[in-house]
Amino acid sequence: MSDEYDEDDLKRRMDGAIESLRKEFAGLRTGRASAGLLDPIKVEAYGALTPINQLGNVSVPEPRMITLQVWDKSMVGAVDKAIRNSGIGLNPVMEGQLLRIPIPPLNEERRAEIAKLAGSYAENARIAVRNVRRDGMDALKKMEKDGILSEDEQKAFSEDVQKLTNEAIKRVDESLKAKQDEIMQV
Repeated sequence: MSDEYDEDDLKRRMDGAIESLRKEFAGLRTGRASAGLLDPIKVEAYGALTPINQLGNVSVPEPRMITLQVWDKSMVGAVDKAIRNSGIGLNPVMEGQLLRIPIPPLNEERRAEIAKLAGSYAENARIAVRNVRRDGMDALKKMEKDGILSEDEQKAFSEDVQKLTNEAIKRVDESLKAKQDEIMQV
């Protein structure tokens, strides 16, 4: 076998797509507080866009409250503004360098919108997995054409790639179902 086809690399790349999906899901509101809810928010700090978790300690003291202890007093206003303008419907309450962020309950319409967004994230992950599959299949076809693999070997490896793809898509679907159940839970 040559370096062109590497099953471990394909699996790693598919796992990466699923891990990316999990991170996107962590940023979706479910009506319960989660430190991951603030992860996608970037703050204009020190001349660059900085992730919020690099500007303070994020904690979840109770199910419907997130607290953010900002380390630099001069950044409290910028962090507050970034959270308010993030589009996730949160309004922090400032207490010195501590921001208390209550999580309001979601209405049914908003839950449906968030579930639909989760579906689009999952579809993007499926596309990423299929792109990895395509790369693997192309490498196998090229290896067969170049005489590195026989037709039977190419077919066997293709089945392995398809099996990896099916497993990855199944994991994406399971993650989506779990996230949608969590979102729709009142």
